[in-house]
Amino acid sequence: MRFDRTWFATTNGRIAGAFIVAALLHVAGTVLIPGYSAPFAVRAILVISALLAVACIGQTLVVILGGIDLSIPFVIGFANVVAAQLYGQGWNFALVCLLVAVLAIMIGALNGLISRGLEIHPLIVTLGTGMVIQGAVLLWTKGFPSGSAPPAVSAFVSIGGSIGPLPVPGVVPAVVLLALLVTLVLARTPYGRRLYALGSNPGAAPLALIKPVGMWMTTFAASAFFAAVTGILLLGFTGSAYGDVGQPYLFQTIAAVVVGGTALIGGRGSYVGTIAGVLVLTEINTLLIGLGFQPAAVQAALGLIIVLLVSLYGRERHVSTTI
Repeated sequence: MRFDRTWFATTNGRIAGAFIVAALLHVAGTVLIPGYSAPFAVRAILVISALLAVACIGQTLVVILGGIDLSIPFVIGFANVVAAQLYGQGWNFALVCLLVAVLAIMIGALNGLISRGLEIHPLIVTLGTGMVIQGAVLLWTKGFPSGSAPPAVSAFVSIGGSIGPLPVPGVVPAVVLLALLVTLVLARTPYGRRLYALGSNPGAAPLALIKPVGMWMTTFAASAFFAAVTGILLLGFTGSAYGDVGQPYLFQTIAAVVVGGTALIGGRGSYVGTIAGVLVLTEINTLLIGLGFQPAAVQAALGLIIVLLVSLYGRERHVSTTI
């Protein structure tokens, strides 16, 4: 059996290239926009990147598996509104977070079960599930969500906050540690090995005693969990509940994963690459807004980037064809 070593060189090259692009974009912003590299502005970029990075954890895992999760923005909105509403009604916030996490995990596991168990494309399943979640939230709140986050959560994600001697809010070092943990899980655990194996060759994976349905349920459950975490963090960041708060993450999570070198055909990628993609997208957003572009123009630019990247990366041979 032949193994193509150029996979790793190509992927590492893309990751390095993404970090370089992010650095060049920041330099361009510093030159073109006054105050772009001011401490407050840099903290803002780091916080926004951290929030997107949390949402991208699940998308990275799902894409490596060979799927896609379009329910992420809907789960973000669900968690954001439910957490705010229940906390506003006097619930203990720790209990609120536990309930939101359990519900999100159940939603994700259902996505994985239907997608793999019934052999329905996850794009259709997750989009349908997301629409159901959004409708349920609208019915529950009657379109007018209320509530807020505890001061501790707001301080954790506040751009002006700091933690100990670090001049950044707690969410930034927390995401760095989380990134190290996710990278370790993918590289050093049985789950990580099974994830890559199933994504690279779904037909042969069961012969290696990998249970596809269980892996899909676990991975989509993880995706929904981290989407819910993002929704709660965004509640602290914005200060109020908003059902559509996750909509910008619909394609940003996919774009960050692809920019970071994860193949949409599955079996290849890393969370380190996704972090690089997150930085590129955040720098592009910040740069375009700083140059005076309207939100619609920024969205159009991001859409163009996604189309270009998918056209370049999505045409690769599947891993199984090079073994």
